[in-house]
Amino acid sequence: MDFGFSPEQDQFRMEMRRFARTEFQEGYKDRAKADEFPWEELGQLAQVGILGLGIPEQYGGQGEIDPITFGIAAEEISYADFNLGFMPLTTGLVGQLIVNHASDSVKEEWLPQMTAGTSLFSFALTEPHAGSDATKIKCRADRTKGGWILNGEKTSITLAAHGDACVVFCRTDGEPGSAKGVTALMVPLDQEGVSRTRFRDTGMIPIGRGSLFFDDVFVPEENLLGEEGMAFHMVMHEFDFTRAALGLMCVGAAKASVDEAVTYAKEREAFGKPIVQFEGVSFQLAEHFTFLEAARWLAYRTLWLREAGEPHTAEAAMCKWWIPKRAGEVIHDCLIIHGHGGYSDDFPLEQRMRDVLGLELGDGTANIQKLIIAREKIGRVALPY
Repeated sequence: MDFGFSPEQDQFRMEMRRFARTEFQEGYKDRAKADEFPWEELGQLAQVGILGLGIPEQYGGQGEIDPITFGIAAEEISYADFNLGFMPLTTGLVGQLIVNHASDSVKEEWLPQMTAGTSLFSFALTEPHAGSDATKIKCRADRTKGGWILNGEKTSITLAAHGDACVVFCRTDGEPGSAKGVTALMVPLDQEGVSRTRFRDTGMIPIGRGSLFFDDVFVPEENLLGEEGMAFHMVMHEFDFTRAALGLMCVGAAKASVDEAVTYAKEREAFGKPIVQFEGVSFQLAEHFTFLEAARWLAYRTLWLREAGEPHTAEAAMCKWWIPKRAGEVIHDCLIIHGHGGYSDDFPLEQRMRDVLGLELGDGTANIQKLIIAREKIGRVALPY
């Protein structure tokens, strides 16, 4: 068994850690409270190649990259700025869907904009009545000359407020409740018939979450991703990547909080000595170091399984329900260690706690992940449906 990163991965980790903490850590609090998307910082990520991970060089990318490298980028950037840590996942999800399933014309139009950081891309699966049960989607695309006419609503869409184009999952055949007949289309969001609203969220504010509305929107034939009617299982496979990477985002944020709590506990005195000497503080921190070690290796092992072509759906679901929940608890405890100051915005702890909370919901709730684990480990007999 080998738990080590490759020399290339280790080098990437060190470079990414130095870059992210130097460029992004200081401004995290201010950016996280702003409605504006951090375009300047996105451009910096593009300059160092993060937005080109896994994208062919002909489109300005870095070429094929293993899943573990994506995870390293998510963890290290999220340590400095949780919201910017979401950007490698966009490349890893939407970028890979385009690379693997789009027509040449779609690749040529959109991938260079992705790698350059000049355009943002959202991913639209959820609907008002189709969240955990994604087979119930009603958004529909009907055949017309040269393509489809798209109608319907998508909601709780990350980057809905800022996206230039969106991978929209819609029904081209069959009835809601069936995985068959679900199709993925690449839809530019600046055209007639597209409108959007923005939610006022507790965290991840600059990322922007909202609803998308499609009213007789024409989508050309070449904007089809994969095979018509076969997109449901295509996207479920990609969730096994994003769930592990989202876990590593939370690991990065929790690790930053623990490091801040350690520094504070060494400096803050009570009863004539640093509070880190009280076991009520040091034991708590020791527990969190243990959690972070376990969480990190669960996530990286999941990505290693993906790279090896081994089943990893259950492990990805474990990452998704357990790591965000525990990371939130870690950040909460670190806030308490900071005393009354931790409850203010003098420290970034309250901001991280609100940002991380969103990942207990997005990409599948904890109870849905537990259903997936039960199905994978016990069998379908364990499912209530």
